[in-house]
Amino acid sequence: MIIKLFFHILQISFGVIGLSIGVSLLSYGFGAYFNILPGSEWSALMLTYGFPLAIIGMALKYAELKPVPCLSYSDAVALRETCATPILKQVRNDVIRYRYGDEQHLEEALKRIFQYGQGGGIPRRSAPVLQKIREEVTDDGKYCLVLEFEAKALTLSDFEKRQAKFTSFFGPDITAEVGELYIKCLHSKTFTILDLLVRLISNLCNAANENVLFN
Repeated sequence: MIIKLFFHILQISFGVIGLSIGVSLLSYGFGAYFNILPGSEWSALMLTYGFPLAIIGMALKYAELKPVPCLSYSDAVALRETCATPILKQVRNDVIRYRYGDEQHLEEALKRIFQYGQGGGIPRRSAPVLQKIREEVTDDGKYCLVLEFEAKALTLSDFEKRQAKFTSFFGPDITAEVGELYIKCLHSKTFTILDLLVRLISNLCNAANENVLFN
């Protein structure tokens, strides 16, 4: 069973809200000022507040980074509160909300792991981009947060070389595994790689331990 994202105030675009309210106030204010709409006595006030709200809304909209889609399986949701590490919870909450001023999600983490522009690192233009996340439970009953990246300029080996860094950065109490998301072409019998995956597996507990605790 799949559970959709929980509604959260930070999943609302403040840029859209500010722009919508500001433009509405400006539109009605101008209409009232020219007696096209009723409320001429309030037109100056609506214009006074509408203009800065519209400007702020446009600025926020320009600087906004949209949330990534999150697919949550019900068994993983049941384990999240007790078995996900604080850092995994924070990562999930950070990427499913609107952010302002950041170029991409997990920007600081990826910068440190892939060492942009440094010796042994990668060019910044080749940086992977987080596309979506997924919460699931592993075969041995552990909570797992899956990060799905678009990384056209990178290969699986680029991620494998940094597997230990993923574990270190998102730790403690997690194990990082890397892999590929691909589709098989039926006619040519070849595989097309869609995205690269990083699976962050919590080592705090597993479903088997939960059953023991509650029985």
